[in-house]
Amino acid sequence: MKVILQQDVRGQGKKGQMIEVAEGYARNFLLPRKLAVLATTDAINTMNLKEKARRAEEAAARAAAVATADKLRNCDVKLTAKGGESGKLFGAITGKEISEALKNQLALDVAKQKIVLDEPIKTFGTHEVRAKLGYEVSAKFTVTVAEEG
Repeated sequence: MKVILQQDVRGQGKKGQMIEVAEGYARNFLLPRKLAVLATTDAINTMNLKEKARRAEEAAARAAAVATADKLRNCDVKLTAKGGESGKLFGAITGKEISEALKNQLALDVAKQKIVLDEPIKTFGTHEVRAKLGYEVSAKFTVTVAEEG
């Protein structure tokens, strides 16, 4: 019996997949628990439309990530912070502060989780930072930390 999975089913397949299963397994387990629906022509057409929409959405998200990466490359974000006499900061510059600065200075919305700091920024000067934007797209940009005056 052919069914279309509504959720991931361990050992069977992923959500949206059409699989062939034993009739008893479908009638007694998958269908009553709403884990699958019968593979009628309407259900197959709906599955194909959802897959097409998902691919289009994924392509749009990837294009947006590439556009953001192009804007980020060769950008310089300026931040100010309090520091001591030895050129060290009181605390560190975090991904959240960099994300807010990107939004304020360059009007780019990059989530703080996507900003990768190899090590915390604890000194004044210029630092190279990388942003992983998803879909295997990343961009490097510089962050300049100046002393608060």
